[in-house]
Amino acid sequence: MVQGIGLTGFLYTKRYCTDPRIVGVRRRTTLAGWLVLGQGIGMSAGPFFGGLLFKIGFGNSVFNGYSAPGWVMASIWILFWVVCSYLFEDVPRSTPTQSTEMTSLPPPLAPQPSHAGISPRQWGVIATMCWFAMTCFFILGAWESNIPVFASSSFSPSVPSSISTLARTVPHLKSLTRSFPLPPFHWSPFAAGNFIALGGVSIFPFLFLNLLLARRTQDRHILAIGSGLGLTGLLTAVALLRAQPTTDALSYGAFFSCWFLVALGFNLASTCTLSLLSKQLPASWNGKTSLAIQYSNYMGRAAGAVWGGSGVKIGMLNYLGVEIAINGIGAVMFMTLWRELKAKTG
Repeated sequence: MVQGIGLTGFLYTKRYCTDPRIVGVRRRTTLAGWLVLGQGIGMSAGPFFGGLLFKIGFGNSVFNGYSAPGWVMASIWILFWVVCSYLFEDVPRSTPTQSTEMTSLPPPLAPQPSHAGISPRQWGVIATMCWFAMTCFFILGAWESNIPVFASSSFSPSVPSSISTLARTVPHLKSLTRSFPLPPFHWSPFAAGNFIALGGVSIFPFLFLNLLLARRTQDRHILAIGSGLGLTGLLTAVALLRAQPTTDALSYGAFFSCWFLVALGFNLASTCTLSLLSKQLPASWNGKTSLAIQYSNYMGRAAGAVWGGSGVKIGMLNYLGVEIAINGIGAVMFMTLWRELKAKTG
C-alpha cells in the first residue's frame, strides 16, 4: 500500500511537470531534474531516519523501532495534504470564449484515432523510455534492498546461500567457503541505512550540476551518461567480488564507490524518460505517457525490491549479472534509435 499510493502520487507530480498548458518544451527536463533531486533527498533521508528510529527503539508496543517510521511518515503525509489543500493550484480547464460576431465556421473534421500520427519509430522511442524507466527504478530499488541484507549477512557473496550452507556442513566442501570469503561488514540496520544515505548525499552536487546543464544538454546525452555511469558501478562491483577471494578488495570505500556510481547514474538517467517523450509526442498524449512511465517505474521498483532481497540467496554475481543484462538490453534499444531520440534541450 505504501509503495502503491506513493508512486501513484509520483505519477501526478510528473504529469503536472510535463503538462503543456503550464510547462514549455524547454523547461520539462529541468523540472524533471528538480523532481529527481527531491527523489535523492528522500533516498538519503529515508534510510538514515529509518535506521535512526530503529536504533533508538522506543520500548513501546505501539511506537517502537519497527513501527516508528510508519507513524512518522503518516504524520508527514497528513501535514502535506493540509498544506497542499491551501497552496496547490490545479491547471484550469480551458473554456472556449463565445464571440459576439457571427463567423462562418468550416465543417467539422471526422474524428481521428489518437494513435494515427504515431510512427513505428516513435513507438520504439516509447518502448525504449519505458524500458529505461523500469531499469532505473529496478536497479536502484534492488541496491537499496540488497545493501542491508548483503552487508549484514553471513553468506558468501559469490555463491548461492544453499551451497554456502552445504559447504559448512560437509567436510570436503569447506574449501569452497574459503575460496569465497564472507563480506567484511556485518552492519546493523542503522549502519546500512547510513551507508545508503551517504550515497544519496554524495550525489547531490552532481544532480544540482545537472539542473544547470539540462538547458543546454540533449536528453539522449543525459540518458547515455547516466546509464553509462550506472553500468560502470555494476561492472566495478562484479570485479570486486571476483577479486575478493584472493585480494580482499571489497573494502568500505570500494563498495561505496560502486553504490555512488549506481545511485548517481540511474538517478541521472531517470530525469529524462518522461520529459523526452513529452517533447516528441502530441500534447494530448501527456496523460498516456506519464501513466506508461509511472507503470514502468512501479514495475521496476516492486521487482527490484524482491530481486535485491534475494541477491545473497541466489549469489551476488548472478544478482549483478541480471542487472547488467537489463541495462544492456536498454543500451541496444538506445543505440538503435539514437537519431529518433533527439529532442529540444531544456
